Amino acid sequence: MTWSAKQYSAFENERTRPVRDLVAALPNENVASAVDLGCGPGNSTEVLAARYPQADVTGMDSSDDMVVAARKRLPSIAFELADIETWNPPRQYDVILANAALQWVPDHATLYPRLVGKLAPGGSLAVQTPDNLEEPAHKLARQVAADGPWAAKIGDVKHPPRHSAAWYYELLKPHCDRLDVWRTTYLHPLAGAQAVVEWFKGTALRPYLNKLDAAEQAAFLARYQEEIARAYPALADGTVLLPFPRLFLVAGPKG
Repeated sequence: MTWSAKQYSAFENERTRPVRDLVAALPNENVASAVDLGCGPGNSTEVLAARYPQADVTGMDSSDDMVVAARKRLPSIAFELADIETWNPPRQYDVILANAALQWVPDHATLYPRLVGKLAPGGSLAVQTPDNLEEPAHKLARQVAADGPWAAKIGDVKHPPRHSAAWYYELLKPHCDRLDVWRTTYLHPLAGAQAVVEWFKGTALRPYLNKLDAAEQAAFLARYQEEIARAYPALADGTVLLPFPRLFLVAGPKG
């Protein structure tokens, strides 16, 4: 799946707020090494490096466009092109950060314990994932994909499954001495239905748009925007408050 750093960064302040909250919740003070998995254009890495200026901070992403943008933004930090699903470094880290990235990776029952296993003693795994598959924006994307003339191409698009806070807690509790899980819904003020569509063009709509030609993309987005305008009515000044629930997790290994 292709990604656009420019499109993703269109709402950078809003997208960065959750990682600021996540990194602020880390209990670690003496951090020598930290890695940002799925670093995107480097906004989350920047937050991590600011929290731990003494640490050796690195980042990785599976998108070449994102890695190029991250290197331009933070030239003093090493970024590599790699896939989280197969990431298996020989070293351990004091902090492993994954902000809005693991929802694209399958098999969380294997992935999350494996990441905890890459922590140094006393280290922390910090994860934030969107928890919005049942929000109108996602439901409408699935509906428009299945109902339109493009249904043969995108009607069966599926996002990797996401799980509840309790599921992650039960999964990681046997592997962790510290485990904190919480859910926050952010209300992002956006400039109308078109802005909501632009937001999701950078993330949730990518699996659909990547399979359509330019004309089909335009028609899909026009129909999607009509549905979004009905589902997210604007306030008197034209602003749409976009509810965006997110799941957070900070875990420390046993021992």
